[in-house]
Amino acid sequence: MTVDRDVVWHDLECGVYDADLPLWRALAQEAGSPVLDVGAGTGRVTLDLARRGHEVVAVDAEPALLAALRERAGALPVGTVAGDARELDVGRTFPLIIVPMQTIQLFGGSAARLRFLDRAAQHLAGGGRLAIAIADARESVGGDIADGPASWERLPLPDLTEIDGVVYSSRPVMLHDAGHCVGIERLREVIDEAGGREEETDVVYLDDVTAERIEQEAAANGLAVLPRLVVPQTDEYVGSTVVMLGA
Repeated sequence: MTVDRDVVWHDLECGVYDADLPLWRALAQEAGSPVLDVGAGTGRVTLDLARRGHEVVAVDAEPALLAALRERAGALPVGTVAGDARELDVGRTFPLIIVPMQTIQLFGGSAARLRFLDRAAQHLAGGGRLAIAIADARESVGGDIADGPASWERLPLPDLTEIDGVVYSSRPVMLHDAGHCVGIERLREVIDEAGGREEETDVVYLDDVTAERIEQEAAANGLAVLPRLVVPQTDEYVGSTVVMLGA
């Protein structure tokens, strides 16, 4: 069986997080179907909601991740749309649009967020809600960043998985402060059954944006600002603020 490494890394680095699932379940229960899941990846939230009877449309920029999602969904009420969320064009409206797990902080600055918020507003049904999770970019990396690259005093444990005898490891090793965003550098390792080792580095940049800023940008796109919600902090993960916006 051919293993798609983009799928493996996404599952390993993002797929096990579940602290936010009760919040998305509650919002979907209140709003009804369909739900639009932006930045759905391999289906962490999409599949959880679909298993509870909700129709979900999953949007992601990576077709390989959506292919894995469709395979896992089977007969569940799930649709997928591959494309840039900043140019969102699904062709229907939704009572609930969710943007979990700091996805909006990957968009690359205010202009990109404004484009997304404009497109999201066009996809909200009357009375619909848009829920956007964000975290403090510096707090979320769990380290102290100075004016340049910095490292943890004690490196976090790696995320590990084994597939067909091959071990995949992903470990945060360095932090980068780029002023308007924070970069998290990970060392990814693949160790085969014979002990052969491959290494690569991957850097993800999170926009350093506040809930207040997103609310201001949303208001400029005609969206109503609603009371915020919270995903609580856990022993392993920082909490998130969920910006709530209405059509």
